[in-house]
Amino acid sequence: MSKRIIKKIAVLGSGVMGSRIALHFAGIGLQVLLLDIVPKDVSEKDPKAARNKIVNDSLQAALKSNPSPSYTKDVVKKVRTGNFEDNLQDIADCDWVIEVVVERLDIKQSLYEKVEKYRKPGTLITSNTSGIPISMLSQGRSEDFRKHFCGTHFFNPPRYLRLLEIIPTPETDPAVIDFLMHYGDLYIGKTTVLAKDTPAFIANRIGVFGMMSIFGLVDKMDLTIDEVDALTGPLIGRPKSATFRTADVVGIDTLVKVAKGVYEHCKEDEKKDVFQIPSWLNTVVENNWLGDKTGQGFFKKQKGSGGEKEIFTLNLKTLTYEPRQKPKFASVDAAKPVDDLKQRLKMLVGAQDKAGEFLRHFHYGLFSYISHRIPEISDEVYRIDDAMMAGFGWEIGAFESWDVLGVEKTTKAMKEAGYEVAPWVDKMIASGQTSFYKIEQGRTQSYDPASGTYKTVPGSNEFIILSNYQDKIVWKNSSCRVYDIGDDVLGIQWNTKMNSIGGDVLQGINKAIELAEKDFKGLVIANEGPNFSAGANVGMIFMFAIEQEYDELDFAIRAFQQTMMRCRYSSVPVVVAPHGLALGGACELSLHSDKVCAAAETYTGLVELGVGLIPGGGGTKEFVVRASDEMHQDEPETITLKNRFLNIATAKVATSAHEAFELGFYRKGLDEIVMNINRRVGEAKKSVIELYDSGYVMPTPRTDIRVLGRNGLGPLYAGVHGMWRANYATDHDVTVAKKLAYVMCGGDLSEQTLVSEQYLLDLEKEAFLSLCGERKTLERIQSVLKGGKPVRN
Repeated sequence: MSKRIIKKIAVLGSGVMGSRIALHFAGIGLQVLLLDIVPKDVSEKDPKAARNKIVNDSLQAALKSNPSPSYTKDVVKKVRTGNFEDNLQDIADCDWVIEVVVERLDIKQSLYEKVEKYRKPGTLITSNTSGIPISMLSQGRSEDFRKHFCGTHFFNPPRYLRLLEIIPTPETDPAVIDFLMHYGDLYIGKTTVLAKDTPAFIANRIGVFGMMSIFGLVDKMDLTIDEVDALTGPLIGRPKSATFRTADVVGIDTLVKVAKGVYEHCKEDEKKDVFQIPSWLNTVVENNWLGDKTGQGFFKKQKGSGGEKEIFTLNLKTLTYEPRQKPKFASVDAAKPVDDLKQRLKMLVGAQDKAGEFLRHFHYGLFSYISHRIPEISDEVYRIDDAMMAGFGWEIGAFESWDVLGVEKTTKAMKEAGYEVAPWVDKMIASGQTSFYKIEQGRTQSYDPASGTYKTVPGSNEFIILSNYQDKIVWKNSSCRVYDIGDDVLGIQWNTKMNSIGGDVLQGINKAIELAEKDFKGLVIANEGPNFSAGANVGMIFMFAIEQEYDELDFAIRAFQQTMMRCRYSSVPVVVAPHGLALGGACELSLHSDKVCAAAETYTGLVELGVGLIPGGGGTKEFVVRASDEMHQDEPETITLKNRFLNIATAKVATSAHEAFELGFYRKGLDEIVMNINRRVGEAKKSVIELYDSGYVMPTPRTDIRVLGRNGLGPLYAGVHGMWRANYATDHDVTVAKKLAYVMCGGDLSEQTLVSEQYLLDLEKEAFLSLCGERKTLERIQSVLKGGKPVRN
């Protein structure tokens, strides 16, 4: 088969999903044609703007939505809009046509008939349907159409939810499926899961079962909405929206529609009665309390007793709204301080209070259900886990949770409680296999029910998981682990609260570089969990400052700066692979690396101004270095410095890795965006090898950094004063911003001067220390440590 290249995509249907899918594809650099219907009251003689009103309004609504569906605002330039009557012929030069119109078989088939007139042979044609059997959609179409047709089910919002279910028909060319599985992973950044053409596919089938089973337990155990959401959110590795809040966000009517679809079409499902709609849920839908889309659902914002808007919760017995309650469970109080999710899950499921009983019934029901869905919806256990983690935001898959709780022990307890497992699970246990997953030479293997053996999970070579290398630890301390990840490359990760960077982590980074310089080609710095790192340990800074331990504080800042400089000036390449939050000190770590391989969803910035400090780990210095390198003859020298200054002074955080390039945190032509978060460590490892094999030479410390002195201070001070006069800055903000300006201009110098990095680091440290002595800075830090936002003082 000839090599397939995707340059242009057509998205047919511009509703909530269609417009966001279009923006996501534009975000990865493709040209996109977005089409929709012509408004009913518009004629052929009306102007183009009137005929394209539906598609243009939808696209603008998507652009204004929060969170943003696009990596940067500029991606919309790659989207061209039109309508089905005037522009459908333009799909002729598209490489992939994605249909995202209303969920009606007749409408979809009618559109396909028109598409076939203009679609060139070999073009991919897929549907984003979530409820119509894929095999029914392509009936009546040509052989070439059917051969290149399948389901591609994105989850909303498509930028943030990483699941892409690929659903073939019996007539789909296997090469098309292979291509979409690979393309979705590598270029779109998705966890691509091959699903069978069964009702609700994989994620919605399991996810909606989980929610409906919880609704049953609510009635059975007399639980409230607040209690359930407290027990089914981050506590057990699920999103903050937990159960009922998720229903409000998705749309309660959507949830009911999927549940009814499974009940009606899955006659052989042993748990189909779970999908029956409780009477209270029917009433909620009849009342049009559908969630966010109608302004109320299981939750509602209304004025409380104090006159302020508060969130009220629906009482499922009285169907009236009441003030939210904070549930109290002894087991939850005991488990919350435990950071390790797997240990926390064991504690919670084993607890003997009401919370423990609920979580046991919930997990037992879930485990029973997923075991019986093989081979109905998937032949492999890992596909079900992948779908739930990527589509519903679970931190840990269902089969993996079963492993954590102990397969043999839990299965026995399930049977005693009246929950049956599928025969293949009993067979697995009888053969002496007691887990669904195991690690061999750093690669994840999953149990294959059909053969009774373990098989390597596809992608394991590209998806490097550092914690899989427990037998390759070459050094560790209480927070860090340094691993030999193969091919003469080391990897380091740490496990602290929010992966913050303290003394142990700095020690670990220095030791890892020392080991790499001795026996390896280089070092990858990465972390697991939801975030790379929230930055330096501000608790330690607060403790030293409040106790006026300024020598200790001075030592800590110098240690941080020296570690960053060690990353920059080592004899082997150091590559950082951030994802999620990479703030403050974590951003400084990226700024000092030889290369950054950032996941597309990386949110990075120098945020220290928010707590009344300036970046003290070399971040301020590095922005001055980059501003110096960017200064040109044809523009005022203060422009680039001012832009860099404002990014720090306003604690600007890039909302994507793409925006991090625009803001100057990442370097164009050097740093790299990795669309699939699972590939970032593998790509970082490749970069280490490439840098080393191409003859890596340690950089020379800079002594040629141009600073502007008083020529820069004047304009920056004037800008700060203007923000203060406009009430955008408090008195303390002004104090901090002036300290920042002083450092970034190289101090009170009478003229432009060339200085060294160490000169700037000393200025940076001096300013940082002086701000640690400010009462208002300590108030801001204390507010953050208590879990709130910095006070505006």
